Amino acid sequence: MNQTLSTIVRTVVAAATLSAVAVAAHAQGNVEAGKQKAEMCIGCHGIPGYQNSFPEIHKVPKISGQTAEYIVASLKAYRKGDRKHPSMRGIAGSLSDEDMADLGAFYASHANTTAPETPRAPSVEVAALIERGACASCHGANFSKPIDPSYPKLAGQHADYLFVALKSYTVEGNNVVGRNNAIMGGIAKQFTPAEMRQMARYLSTVEGELRTVPQSRFR
Repeated sequence: MNQTLSTIVRTVVAAATLSAVAVAAHAQGNVEAGKQKAEMCIGCHGIPGYQNSFPEIHKVPKISGQTAEYIVASLKAYRKGDRKHPSMRGIAGSLSDEDMADLGAFYASHANTTAPETPRAPSVEVAALIERGACASCHGANFSKPIDPSYPKLAGQHADYLFVALKSYTVEGNNVVGRNNAIMGGIAKQFTPAEMRQMARYLSTVEGELRTVPQSRFR
């Protein structure tokens, strides 16, 4: 691991420690309230395989089984504009902190599986890419146990979404596309698009806790 990446990882671990303290003091959301508020979410996240066309065609992410803290952190990033996505920013901008906490609690409550401690082995080439990015240092050895609950679980997520998300961290100076995160930006810029696709395809095959829970109107 090179010196720059080592510094990045140390910074991430320190930030995670501080964030974990803040999370512990965060008000817990209400699952039942979140179920009612999720009506605005199920039109995309409640349909298995549903595709988004912005900034390119890809499946919307599986969010059932993510931690409540990650759901809240993501929504706040969209509301602030650190994650640039016009429709998601519009939705997040309509939500209060309490709404976000309730939605987080609701989607976290869908977790009914436990990821294995050891993920399926990647190819030698992909293993080298994962090592270069130090992915397990933040997202956990099985990519489902992040060191900070506000970080995403990756295992089993749609490959095309993971690719688009990773690539978005490399975008700069665009008011419509991209994600502002200095740590992830530094990591993502090490990889070519082809390498990002390789990692995304592997991570999508790892057994994890993420899923799409079809809502009743779509069953």
